[in-house]
Order: sequence, then C-alpha cells, then structure tokens
Amino acid sequence: MNSTYKEAASEYARTATVDEEREMDRKTLANAIRALSIDAVEKANSGHPGAPMGMADMAEVLWNDFLRHNPKNPNWANRDRVVLSNGHASMLLYSALHLSGYDLTIDDLKNFRQLHSKTPGHPEYGHTAGVETTTGPLGQGITTAVGMALGEKLLASEFNRDGLSIVDHHTYVLVGDGCLMEGISHEAASLAGTWKLGKLIALYDDNGISIDGEVKGWFSEDVAGRFRSYGWQVIDGVDGHDASAVAAAIAKAKADTEHPTLICCKTVIGFGSPAKAGKESVHGAPLGKDEAAATKAALGWNHDAFVIPDEVYKAWNASVKGAEAEAQWNALFAKYEAAHPDLAVEFKRRGEGRLPANFEEVVKAFLSKEQPAKEATRKTSQRVLGELKAALPEMLGGSADLTHSNLTNWSGMKSVQPGANGGNYLHFGVREFAMAAIMNGLQLHGHYRPFGGTFLVFSDYMRNAMRLSALMKLPVIYVLTHDSIGLGEDGPTHQPVEHVPSLRLIPDLDVWRPANVEETLVAWSEALKRKDGPSAFILSRSNIDFTPVTDLSAVAKGAYVAVEPSRKAEQLIIATGSELPLAIEAAKQKNASGGAVRIVSMPCAERFDRQDAAYRESILNVPYANRYAIEAAHPGLWAKYAPFENIIGIDSFGASAPGELLMKHFGFTVENLLKRLG
Repeated sequence: MNSTYKEAASEYARTATVDEEREMDRKTLANAIRALSIDAVEKANSGHPGAPMGMADMAEVLWNDFLRHNPKNPNWANRDRVVLSNGHASMLLYSALHLSGYDLTIDDLKNFRQLHSKTPGHPEYGHTAGVETTTGPLGQGITTAVGMALGEKLLASEFNRDGLSIVDHHTYVLVGDGCLMEGISHEAASLAGTWKLGKLIALYDDNGISIDGEVKGWFSEDVAGRFRSYGWQVIDGVDGHDASAVAAAIAKAKADTEHPTLICCKTVIGFGSPAKAGKESVHGAPLGKDEAAATKAALGWNHDAFVIPDEVYKAWNASVKGAEAEAQWNALFAKYEAAHPDLAVEFKRRGEGRLPANFEEVVKAFLSKEQPAKEATRKTSQRVLGELKAALPEMLGGSADLTHSNLTNWSGMKSVQPGANGGNYLHFGVREFAMAAIMNGLQLHGHYRPFGGTFLVFSDYMRNAMRLSALMKLPVIYVLTHDSIGLGEDGPTHQPVEHVPSLRLIPDLDVWRPANVEETLVAWSEALKRKDGPSAFILSRSNIDFTPVTDLSAVAKGAYVAVEPSRKAEQLIIATGSELPLAIEAAKQKNASGGAVRIVSMPCAERFDRQDAAYRESILNVPYANRYAIEAAHPGLWAKYAPFENIIGIDSFGASAPGELLMKHFGFTVENLLKRLG
C-alpha cells in the first residue's frame, strides 16, 4: 500500500460517519451475502458462488456507506447506478438488493436460476428491481457503465444551473478479470479516460482466478498501468476484505471528479471456504453440502439456510435513508422547477420517454419540402436526421470513425470533446463494439435517445451488444450504411452479404432497409416512437431511383403494395432497398406485355410479421409458388415468403469492381428478374 493511499485510509477512518453499530461487525453484514450466495447456489445445484464470496466485503461497503438509492423507487432519476459487470456473480447483486430493501424476497432468492424467477443466472434488466443492465457477456457491463456515466455528465452539463444540480450521481461498476480481458473493456476504458468521466468508479475484483485456473498464465499485463495510460485514477494495493481500506479507496475515488477511477481490490475467490478458497473449483460450481457447512462454520455464521437475523436486515435496510435522499432531491427539483420552468418540463418529458407534442408535425413538414428523384438512402437519412434532431434534443449519436460515410452528422451539431463537458455528437473512434454497448448505457441512464453509425459489414464487430439491446428491449438506433455488394471497388471485406439476414434473426430487432424518401423517414419516425426494442437502418451508398409513396401508415406496417397491375395479380415480387426500382421496372415491362405482376416493398419484415393475418394476406395475396423476392443479400430468410428457387440473392462473397458491374455480374438486373418471371 503506497503512502498516499495510507494517508487517505487514515483520513477516512478519522472522518467516517457510518453507523457505529454496523461498523462494529461489518464481517457479519458481508457474511450475509456469502451465506445467501452459498445457499442459493446449493439449492439450485448450479451457479457461481466464488465471486460473491470474494466480493462480499466490497459490496457491503459500497451499499451501506456510499450508495445513494431508494429501494422503494428503483427508477429515481438521480440515483447512483451499480453495474455488476461480472454477471456470473449474480447472487452478490441479488443478495445486496434483497438485504437493502428492494422488491426481492427470500423466496425469490430460493428460486435462483429457476424458470420465470426474478433471480436468473445472470442479472437481467427488466426482470428484477434494482438491476440496471443485463450482464452476461463479459466486458459489456463495464462498457455499459461508461455509457451511463457519459449520460450523467452530458445531462448535467445540459440541465444543471448554479446551485441547482439536479443531475449529480455516480456510476459504480463491479468488474472481474474476465471483463478486463475482453477487448471491449479496452475500447470503453480508453473513451472513459478521454471523456474524463470522473463519476465512474470501478471496483476490480482481482482474485487471479478464472474458469481455467490461475490467470497469470494468460493475463499477465500491468492492469493498473494500462488504466493509468487511459487517463484513469488508479488506486491499487487495496485489501478487498478490509472494509476500511475499501471505504477509503471509494472516498478517494469520489474526491477526484476529473478522472474515472479503478480500485484494484485484491481478494480471495470463495473467501471463507476451508477447502476451496482461492481455487478455480469454487468459481462455477456449488460448494457441496459438507463444504458449505464447513464454510459457514469458518465464517461464524450459525444460521439455517436462507435465514438472516433481524438485526442484520435492520443494518442493511436502505429504505428510510433512500426515501430521505429522494425527498431532498425532490425539494431541490421543486426549486429548480420554480427557477427554470421550461427546463424542468423538458427534463420530465425526456425522463418519461415522451416525444415532443409537435413530432408528427415535424415529420409531415419534412415531406412538404421538395424531394430528390434519386438519392442514396444514407443521404436521405442524414436529411431526415437533421430535421428530427432540431425537434428532439434528446437525440445523441455519432459514428465509429465513419461520420462522413455514414452521414450521421447534421448542420449545427456540436462534437463531444475530451472532457465531455457538453455536445451532442460522439466520435467513438474505431470502436464499433464499445459504441453499441455505450449506446445501451446511454439509453438505460435515461433522457437520451442514442444512435450510432458504422458500415453494415462491421456490424459483426458489435453484434453481441446489439443482441443485448434487443434482449433488454432498448430502443437504440443503429445506422448501418454501405448496404450491399453495390458499394463497389472496396471489395469483399467491405461488402455485406450475410449481414442483413443475420440481423433479422435477432429477436425484437427491427431491421429497416428503405428504398425511398418516405420509407427512410418512416424508419426514423417509427424507431423514435418505439419503446420496446432497437432498430437498425440498412442504408445505401449508391443512388436509388425513388418511387414516391403517399400512404405512410402502410409503410409503417413494414410492407405495402408499390405497384398493382390493372387486373388481379398473378405474380408478386417482394423487394427492398436499392432492388425495389429493379422490381418495379420488371413489373412495368411484364405488365405491358400482358402480365399481372404486383410489387411489394418490404422495408421492415419484422414490422410486417407483427401485423394481423388479414393485412398480411392482403399484401401477399398471390399463391406462394408465384411469389418472388429480390435483395442483394443472402437469400435464406426470404423462403418464408417465396420459394427458394424464386429468390434472387447472393450466397457468395462479392468482388472488387464498380458497383453497377457487380450488380449485373451477380444477377441483380431487370433482365434476370424477367427471366425468372417467365
């Protein structure tokens, strides 16, 4: 322990005002977490007891000495956020929530890892009060926490006024070795340092053990040095089982408002277990009946399974303290409301996720302007974004170093600079994965509607965070440009083939591939209206000949009839994006020669599939055998709408050549479509 840290610890011990009765036996309070974690894992015969046992002292200090929250109102706007990044240690979080007074009963803990329980194997947002984000894939928790801390800092700069700081809270994240091995944590930590997120505090459970054993064989770098290089304050040499040392470290972390802080807590995994402490065998398996009993005896915990003494509950319970903290904030907000009524109204609206009252007027006004007959949809998207952003200050977005290719910028935007003391445009750098998880954090924090752009082909880099967006039903927006082999000379590395159908496989993700101004506008409008899941826009680099649409409500349903023959349709072509004009031209030629071809534009198959059977039948009212589909992507998923042999797609990688030549080479032509129609 260095001398500076010793001084901080001494100062904390001298000035601390924590409850003396609780301070007398803090191990007992931490052992409540250990006992509940042991009991729940034993009962389920499944789980990870080691990390909760090792981190219990850290959690006890955080919850009981520092955390500002109200268990009776988990959604209080100015609460501190806590993220358990190493989500396999879920019983640590469930135990702390239960003990501190959240709506999580002892029966819920007994139901650990069971079907439909509030205590699944990893924390899941929306299932359990007090769980701020879903954490399972390692590294995403700390990255999401970066998004939360960024949201707090930007919101404070936007709304706080002298003496009336209505946005003023910390983001704490508990993180393990696995999270710091994952590449996404490197991306996120670098940004957190650049943005100077001084209210982000990470407590690192440095126990040296992962599933395969001692990590020194595959995780040997200087973690503290790495984080210092990112611009973090690092407090190392902390005994994670010494409550006073942990408390002093957190106090020091809070005192530095210029830098995020990493507190390196040396711990023993499975602390208290006579036979398994410090070993990988305690990482991901129950202790076993005999070892569980021996561990409790070693800890001095002489209570039956799932029994917590009343005095322990009393010492842990934060309901009264939390209600008082929220009441103080409410009084502050009342003063703010009186002094700045317009800002207060805006803060409430954004916190409730309501769109401005004039939102539909803004959408209609956009269409009242003269529109081009031909344009790349990435450019159309940029024009739509500019109009909507003027009416929705909560829109906060950027790009992973592709701003001028994704066209996610707009006139009058203000870039968030190092220090993040304001702005509405985020330069994420070449960090697609971190961008997506940070967007999740911004959405979870509240008051913002985040969007982020990259090339469609690079969605592979951030797919797992996109999956978590959908799993948590977060309405974030992904702007994915350069949609097909049609982008041309950059070649197969930049030409998406399987990406659109693979994104469509993610449950609850709406994938929009618009073909004109109206479809692009509706994609943005519907994504912003949506509250139950993310949306991805698949936008073209190449110009598209636009066919105007008059019925926006039909577009919003995901599919509509773009061309209707003069007599009952006998054949039907489904098309999206840049392939819609090909389908329309083929239908015109076929119909002029006596055919009866209907064209269906399907900008969002997920939306269409959610419509009632009557509407779906009205659009696809042609026998299955006579349906066709065309899209410059892998054809597999279109088989539910048309026979596989009737689908024009691409099931190989592309090539380097001008886009028009590639489209012709791979069969995306009117001639080929007419040949298929017969």
